[in-house]
Amino acid sequence: MIWEIIRRKVASPKTLGEAVQRIRPSVLSGARCYRTTRKEALLAGKGFEHVQSSSYHTFLGGHAHSKPREVTTLFQAEPFVRLRNRSFSSDNGDLVEAVVPFMGESITDGTLANFLKKPGDRVAVDEPIAQIETDKVTIDVVSPEAGIIQKFVAKEGDTVEPGTKIAVISKSGEGVTQAPSEKVAAHPPPPEQEESAEKQIPKAETAPIKEKIKEPSPSQPKAKGPSPAPKHTASEPQLPPKDRERRVPMTRLRKRVATRLKDSQNTFALLSTFNEVDMTNLMKLRSDYKDAFVEKHGVKLGLMSGFVKAAVTALQSQPVVNAVIDGDDIIYRDYIDISIAVGTPKGLVVPVIRNSEKMNFADIEKEINTLAKKANDGSISIDEMAGGTFTISNGGVYGSLLSTPIINPPQSAILGMHSIVSRPMVVGGNIVPRPMMYIALTYDHRLIDGREAVFFLRRIKDVVEDPRRLLLDI
Repeated sequence: MIWEIIRRKVASPKTLGEAVQRIRPSVLSGARCYRTTRKEALLAGKGFEHVQSSSYHTFLGGHAHSKPREVTTLFQAEPFVRLRNRSFSSDNGDLVEAVVPFMGESITDGTLANFLKKPGDRVAVDEPIAQIETDKVTIDVVSPEAGIIQKFVAKEGDTVEPGTKIAVISKSGEGVTQAPSEKVAAHPPPPEQEESAEKQIPKAETAPIKEKIKEPSPSQPKAKGPSPAPKHTASEPQLPPKDRERRVPMTRLRKRVATRLKDSQNTFALLSTFNEVDMTNLMKLRSDYKDAFVEKHGVKLGLMSGFVKAAVTALQSQPVVNAVIDGDDIIYRDYIDISIAVGTPKGLVVPVIRNSEKMNFADIEKEINTLAKKANDGSISIDEMAGGTFTISNGGVYGSLLSTPIINPPQSAILGMHSIVSRPMVVGGNIVPRPMMYIALTYDHRLIDGREAVFFLRRIKDVVEDPRRLLLDI
């Protein structure tokens, strides 16, 4: 495709003779218009095969070609103006439009959840003005320029795609009607109207009362007693009143989670196995070195990093747990990307710790803290949640004692952690209190047999109960 650059230059302020000359082809990234000075502009077009020369005169805003036949071999293969996912400026450059940004390779549309600003509000550059809710994350629509919001083009609840116009912003604030305040809107009526209203209201209220009093008693039979209550048969259910119920639409994230979990139940042959772990040694390790760990690495030492390291060794000892069924084949993955289930106010998200087998305790703790913060404030990206070969879900932070987690497709197993409870245990022939945790492994029985599942969970138990195994690789 040949590109042409056409330079338009004003020759005279009174009789504007403008000439178009051919310049050498230049490769550009897109069709754009560049305004250089008040009297000239650069136009970059796509699809023009050949332009020799053309001239025309402009009189009071109009133009007429003097020699239109001089334009030869003009061919436009594509539209001259191409819409891109960028803000649009008006002719005078004052109005810009905020559009929906690119939301990811696998996301084609989203729902306009809510507006963060109102028409008439002043916004800064890159300040969020609306939120788009997708199947996975919430994306902000930011203002491309500083100015005042003139109007909203879309409405809350609309389904929007990348490039959809959301709002029109005026950089100078001209033509923007400020939203009236409540104080200004609530104008008190004039005193004369108040007096007339006070005189009319009592008359209007007392008139029906007088008429009711003057009405003669009708010749209807008087009720001898209270009317019997309606009888309800046993087949009529007593439903609660509708005013005590409320119906709200599901968010896109909640619908996506519901669909994936139901697909998991319908696709996998789910089976769970359980074990219990004595947390004494791992908790003592954290207690002894927590201060030195923070001083050196700048992050606290938690229990999750110990379970991630234990899961890595268990996956290396049982590679089938890290595999997945794809049609009639089994895909064995030689890398370990562990997903961490994080519950947020907007729903469940599962960020991924990449290449966990190459990380130490400090790297894992830093990555978990970073991803958890992004998940809670809604700034986590789709790439940070894509993939994953194995999932760890810690329901113990909410007080769960025992559960059977559901596999996160397209993985084949998930580990469930639970709350730590002090229970009497037999140690060396004596009954002593120990901090115990139940752990559960839900796996796809089509791929993983009970033997591998039990060995996998047993390996996690051994490593957590004696972290020295990680140093000796035993």
